[in-house]
Amino acid sequence: MRAVLPGRFQPFHKGHLKVVEWALERVDELIIVVGSAQESHTLQNPMTAGERILAIRETLKEYLDRIYIIPVPDILMNASWVAHVKTYVPPFEAVITRNPLVKVLFEEAGYKVLEPPAFERSKYVATNIRAMMLSGDPSWKEFVPEPVAKIIEELGIIRRMRELSKRD
Repeated sequence: MRAVLPGRFQPFHKGHLKVVEWALERVDELIIVVGSAQESHTLQNPMTAGERILAIRETLKEYLDRIYIIPVPDILMNASWVAHVKTYVPPFEAVITRNPLVKVLFEEAGYKVLEPPAFERSKYVATNIRAMMLSGDPSWKEFVPEPVAKIIEELGIIRRMRELSKRD
């Protein structure tokens, strides 16, 4: 079975990694949908789709023979979103999500929904990780896989966020 795992991954953190590992115990192939692919250079979405794909790929090197990583831009019609995703990805039979809207949309479209455990959801929150990065708290690195931290530092994502947070 092939399944999709949608997310923004801003940034890809250890909670995401645990979901991927959980998913790969249940499906043959996993399509990681990098959502909001058109978004970047904002405090909510500081990384480009390409930067997120690089970070995910570097983290999941051992699984690359079973994973697709595909950017998908947003559309503003929830009822059409599943069909939109289908135009970007290989055929699939299921979705992996805890998001109530995503669950409803895929169920209504006839797909199987696999709901992973929360995996310390209160600890692994991308909003909090971005806030730590912006404030200069070095503990943000504890919440992301090492390859992600390295890429964020090499690409100057924190500097980008600090510049974006300034007012003119």
